[in-house]
Amino acid sequence: MKTNLLTTVAVASTCIFVGCSNPEPEQQDKLDQTPLMTEQSNEAPLWLEEVEGEQALTKVNQWNETTLEKLMADKRYQQYFDAGLEIVNSKDKIPYGTYRGGFVYNFWQDEDNVRGMLRRTTLEEYAKAQPKWEDLLSIDNLAALEEKNWVYKGSTCFEGNYDRCLISLSDGGKDSVEIREWDHASQTFVDGGFALPEAKTDANWKDINNLNIATNWGEGSLTESGYPYIVKTLKRGQPLTEAKQVFSGEKGDVGVFPFSIKFDDKNLNMLVRARTFYESEYFWLPDDGSEAKQLPLPSKVSLEGVFKGQLVLSLNQQWSPTGSQQTFESGDLVSFDLSHWLQKQQIKNLQLIYHPDERSTVDGVSISANKVVLTLLENVKSNLYLYDFDTKWSHIKLAMPENGSMSVSSVNQDSDIIFVNQESFVAPDTLFKVDVKSITITEIKSIPARFDASDIVVEQFQATSKDGEKIPYFVVRQKDIKYDGSNPTLQYAYGGFQVSLKPSYSGILGKNWLEQGGVYVLANIRGGGEFGPNWHQAGLKTKRQVIYDDMIAVGEDIIAKKITSPENLGIMGGSNGGLLMGVMYTQRPDLWNAVVCQVPLLDMLRYHKLLAGASWVGEYGSPDIPNEREFLEKISPLHNIDPKGDYPSILFVTSTKDDRVHPGHARKMAYLLENYGHDFEYYENIDGGHSASANLRETAKRTALEYTFLSQKLMD
Repeated sequence: MKTNLLTTVAVASTCIFVGCSNPEPEQQDKLDQTPLMTEQSNEAPLWLEEVEGEQALTKVNQWNETTLEKLMADKRYQQYFDAGLEIVNSKDKIPYGTYRGGFVYNFWQDEDNVRGMLRRTTLEEYAKAQPKWEDLLSIDNLAALEEKNWVYKGSTCFEGNYDRCLISLSDGGKDSVEIREWDHASQTFVDGGFALPEAKTDANWKDINNLNIATNWGEGSLTESGYPYIVKTLKRGQPLTEAKQVFSGEKGDVGVFPFSIKFDDKNLNMLVRARTFYESEYFWLPDDGSEAKQLPLPSKVSLEGVFKGQLVLSLNQQWSPTGSQQTFESGDLVSFDLSHWLQKQQIKNLQLIYHPDERSTVDGVSISANKVVLTLLENVKSNLYLYDFDTKWSHIKLAMPENGSMSVSSVNQDSDIIFVNQESFVAPDTLFKVDVKSITITEIKSIPARFDASDIVVEQFQATSKDGEKIPYFVVRQKDIKYDGSNPTLQYAYGGFQVSLKPSYSGILGKNWLEQGGVYVLANIRGGGEFGPNWHQAGLKTKRQVIYDDMIAVGEDIIAKKITSPENLGIMGGSNGGLLMGVMYTQRPDLWNAVVCQVPLLDMLRYHKLLAGASWVGEYGSPDIPNEREFLEKISPLHNIDPKGDYPSILFVTSTKDDRVHPGHARKMAYLLENYGHDFEYYENIDGGHSASANLRETAKRTALEYTFLSQKLMD
């Protein structure tokens, strides 16, 4: 299932920071200094937070063994596993790629490349049904050679010479990475090249011989969220100890991260200081080494890039710039003359690019050589628009086939060739090559159907939430179902961090659920980004109950329509969606019969002390602020379990290697449910990171366990 869990948090289009690693010394100190809970039945011991502690893993292995024995004994498990493995290992998947410097780069995984192969081909060759690929780096071979559990986490290549790249490698799927300099031309790691040890590192090319780096520089160099707040410049050949500091934030920040933006024929070195999860300051680092200069931007803004001299910004708050008579609204896309600001530090020629209505929002901003491509969500349906600038902004709608969700999967400012992916609940992915200058649209890749959708229909409805807000949701079902409340139904949602859930194609969902007679419901509840920043901000901090009311409203609506009934209704969600599952479990246990709770947050009174948790205070509120703690105590799943309550069965899915959302959340909730005698299942993958899947085989296993559990509870 293609969903955006709490996987990455974009503070700018060119600067992305993700979760944190296993407890660094500073974070471990917090754990060590916190008094241990007793082992009374109404408390969960903190030894469950010791990620690889012997006592914790002994308990985890006991739970795993019990759950695996129960679920894998079901004949459907093997059926679901085989179907899932065939889909994830299929050779006819679309080899999604990024077009850079005349080559299309792709990272490929299948049964022969379990960890994956980094490879490339020409644009002309890529358009063929069977391209000839140049293999660059086998992660399987590297892992075997070095006897390491390497997981590929991406690369950052030097513009103008895309052969030189910073390759990020993770041990077992953690967010913490080791970074090495790689040369595509020679297909080797650079002898004596840049090499950065494992940490939560963000490195960006300043030029071919210098990097701007934010990393763990030693004691006291990480924020309370576990991210770096000091940026240094490292010259080729220098040890890290000799790197020169160029900027420092504060320990109370979320973090500080370097990036660059393309401007004319050069890159401007920038950095973003994330004061909170949603409030940031942007700085320009002049080439002459002088002090960083802050851009006069509002705190809730995303910097999208530069187009024809205009700096493009997405606003997440109302903005009345100093010295201007204009007021822009939250959700607006605006621009101003960057050259003038660089010279005078004054904003000039401030213009509105796009203003959304109540049911639309900017879903993506992509900048090519001669066009800005806006992906808009209009009532949770995608459309693409091409924008141009010549003293004023103008636009046209791109005439793409109307068929569900669209996203720009590759774009760069050296070319007008972009790749656009299109999909829906029932239509498999199709990849288009689009020349946005000539407006030429060519279908170049597609995948065959993974399941029989010939009798599947998709409908969009609205439920009325407790406060009267209309909440859209999709129902995907077989067209001849009976409206008698008997249909096994899976309701999915996320509801946080301005993440939008859109119609998408999932072969595993189709094969292992829809084909089996299951109904799928996707709920676009508040907290997400489907209708812009205001839709998200409606559920921030102590206002968060509206998110949970929305989820309940959708469940009640599909029951009222007799699509399903509480006995046949299950729910699923991961990460922030895992918190949603925990709240639904405790607040409305009567409404569902099965809950799949993936990589969840569940202890909302300690979440800010675990791994990257402190960075999410802007979303959830702080347990250290009395009124916010009071609210968190009311919704925290771990603290709202009734020992004598009547609850649905719940399956926890997490990962030991998840260094973003601590596995201790799921462990502690399972511990209490066990003590209370409530029904639960538990599966913790020893590897896999926040996705809980280190490789494709593990993905097939995890999803097979989930659908077996749902089948037992909702179909039997």
